[in-house]
Amino acid sequence: MEAITLFFRKLRILFTRDRFNSELDEEMAFHRDQAQREMQSDGLPKENARHAARRQFGNDVLLKEKSHQVVGFRIESVFQDFRFALRQLHKNPGFAIVAILVLTLGIAASVSIFSFVDAALIKPLPYQNPARLVGVYETAKFCPKCNLSFQDYLDWKKDNKVFSSFDAWDWANYLWKGPSGVQPIPAARVAGGFFHTLGVTSALGRVFTEADDTPGAPRTVLLTYNTWQKRFGGKSDILGQSLTLDDAAYTIIGVLPPDFHFAPRGGAEIWTTLHDPNNCEKRRSCHNLFAIARLSDGVSVQAALADMKSIAARLEKQYPDSNMGQGALVMSLSEAIVGDIRPILLTLLCGAGLLLLIACVNVSSLLLVRAENRKREMAVRGALGASPARLVRQFITEGTVLVAASMVCGLAAAYGAIHLLLKLIPEDMLQQAPYLQNLGLSPRVLAYACFLALFAAAVFSLTPTLRLSVANLREDLAEGGRSAAGTTWKRLGSNLVALELAIAVILLAGAGLLGKSFYRLLHVTINFNPEHLATFEVTAPDANYAKPEQSIALSKRVLDRIAAMPGVIAVSHTSDTPVRCNCDTTWFRILGHPYSGEHNDSPERSVSTDYFKTIQAKLIRGRLFTDADDASSTPVIIINQTLAKQFFPNEDPIGKMIGDTDLSPKSMRQIVGIVDDIREGGLDEDIRYAVYYPFTQSTDDGFIVVARTAQDPKSMLPALVKVIHEIDPNIGVRNETTMMQQINDSETAYLHRSSAWLVGGFAVLALLLSVVGLYGVIAYSVSQRTREIGVRMALGAQRSSVYQLILKEATWLIALGIVAGLAGSLAVTTLMGKLLFGVHSWDIQTLAAVAVLLGISALLASYIPARRAASVNPVEALRAE
Repeated sequence: MEAITLFFRKLRILFTRDRFNSELDEEMAFHRDQAQREMQSDGLPKENARHAARRQFGNDVLLKEKSHQVVGFRIESVFQDFRFALRQLHKNPGFAIVAILVLTLGIAASVSIFSFVDAALIKPLPYQNPARLVGVYETAKFCPKCNLSFQDYLDWKKDNKVFSSFDAWDWANYLWKGPSGVQPIPAARVAGGFFHTLGVTSALGRVFTEADDTPGAPRTVLLTYNTWQKRFGGKSDILGQSLTLDDAAYTIIGVLPPDFHFAPRGGAEIWTTLHDPNNCEKRRSCHNLFAIARLSDGVSVQAALADMKSIAARLEKQYPDSNMGQGALVMSLSEAIVGDIRPILLTLLCGAGLLLLIACVNVSSLLLVRAENRKREMAVRGALGASPARLVRQFITEGTVLVAASMVCGLAAAYGAIHLLLKLIPEDMLQQAPYLQNLGLSPRVLAYACFLALFAAAVFSLTPTLRLSVANLREDLAEGGRSAAGTTWKRLGSNLVALELAIAVILLAGAGLLGKSFYRLLHVTINFNPEHLATFEVTAPDANYAKPEQSIALSKRVLDRIAAMPGVIAVSHTSDTPVRCNCDTTWFRILGHPYSGEHNDSPERSVSTDYFKTIQAKLIRGRLFTDADDASSTPVIIINQTLAKQFFPNEDPIGKMIGDTDLSPKSMRQIVGIVDDIREGGLDEDIRYAVYYPFTQSTDDGFIVVARTAQDPKSMLPALVKVIHEIDPNIGVRNETTMMQQINDSETAYLHRSSAWLVGGFAVLALLLSVVGLYGVIAYSVSQRTREIGVRMALGAQRSSVYQLILKEATWLIALGIVAGLAGSLAVTTLMGKLLFGVHSWDIQTLAAVAVLLGISALLASYIPARRAASVNPVEALRAE
């Protein structure tokens, strides 16, 4: 109650300021007159008594200031400081614009990158108690995070003692017969308890139950909210309606919430149950499922991992043919979703933070210069009665005004940068990162921006205050305009510039290593020609193309029609395009070679006759497939060079037989050729063994067409797709792209490219700011030493010695910054090891190039003020002093 009364009393005094000042003046005049009368009565002359009374009474301004503080005029004084700060910035527009612009860049970079970090790494997944959700995988020699076989999934689900629920899911693509014809639609197949494990309820209808996931149950489907709105107009009577997917009828039972997403299967428009096990799921050796689970209360991830490993070890003993060498992996679901991009996001955030730090250092240098130039002003204000606290508060107010203006501009720039960065992400990658939906200035991002503002305000308030705290006001007042560089400036200003240079070295080193890594990534050997290749996936309905002879007939029609098109040089198809993944693997065994039950895992590809000619892959030995390699002839196979070198080091593989781990008669194939190591996996993955089957001996109702064109392949894609629909309108076509676009937009290439460009941009800005900061230090030092330089030249000093004097000072700063920066970059870039490809964190060439670049740039910046110093006229310099 007393605090409220005091507040209103101060507020009343604030709004009766004129009356208070008038009464204060009258009271002060009364006391001075009384003192004067007492001195006159003691015999002092009137004039002497008046001066003595004023000396005894003290400084009127100081007394008023103290009286204001006592009665609570602090709100008014804050407004006074604010108005004065605005006037100061208005009088120095160059300083204000540069400071606000520099700080805006740092804030915009940090806030925009943090928004991505927040969405991916901080924001909880949209599930019930997401911290208890885990991803469960199998492990193998070539696959540290593999999917499960259906049979292993059933055993893991039944035997585990650590999960309250355990469910599986799989990728899927269906052909949907909609109002506009047959369309491919991305989907996911899940176990009946999948959504209950996640803790997700429906926005309309219901989600799956275990009863929906049995072979005898009716086929049901869930729609995502966007699919419901986009394809069905958001109709509320959608429940119970039927969808035709792959010629089978499915009943719509529910619509998922608008905020639901499942990043591992981003882009899925519909969800169905596993329902009937397919051919793969009937074999324990075929792995096509992923698993999620919810930890039981009190169970840790480590305990769950130990339990799953024990089950995997038991299954390995029980089923040695299919489970040898297979272990288990359990990790938090958030780590499973964003684990691959976490290092890149944290690296970018650190880079943006370093840029912000260098921006703050740069502005602090500017504030130091202003503090040096205003030391006479501060001395006069102090002599007139301004308290140190009031002077400090003025600096705090000016720093706060700068930060507030920069924060408004920085948030606006960050908002634009966020949406620009989102547009630069390929659509396929965005589908795999649905957590980036509605990315913007969330409350956490704004809180982070406020933290940055408080940090910057504290730095900008402290910097000039240090100058004030160590300055002797009397000496500053007596010194006036004498041009001698202050020790405070030499010490703080030089150290700040050295810090700027060191940070710039760290950013430049990081950018150089990431750029070199990206260059090497794009120049890895892929052993085929990706130029002028158009690709798209063809999905044919089982009703018409399930039989091998039907698939072969469709393949022939597609290849013949496309080959006859103008501009098509060659055409073929494959089950998987290169530079995509080392997935779709098989276990093989070579007839006549020792075998101990190990799993020789290899990507397998089913290709048409002219596939290797179309992609221009090199035949090393033997022959390629021909039209004679059909279902009636001897089953044949082509292997890559890596497999040949590993398993046939001292013998000719041509003519050898290769089959499955049991060497079953149906699996046996004769090796007829060896091709160069086509990079089937990602650009940063090692070359694996690879085997290729002729499509006519290993058919499927879907394949990926690869056409080599004489013109831009992207421009020909619409015509190529049109041909497919002319052959059969019930065939679905998706993923139309070019091979170069597929390579450039792959997740590996994009992440390396984006990190290199963003850190490179931060480094360029850091280099510019540090060089400008160095220029400012040297230029100010020269301006403060004008008299000294004039005396030196008047006494006979040559211009070369003046150059040497200034550049020596600059060289020490540059050397200190570069050495400190190189030491820091070695520590920082070591943490970037996971982001580098083909480059060491201590790459000497990169670090040397960074040191040379920064050294030359800094010396050039120092040369300009040195040249100005050498051009000083000693007569004018001495006269000016």
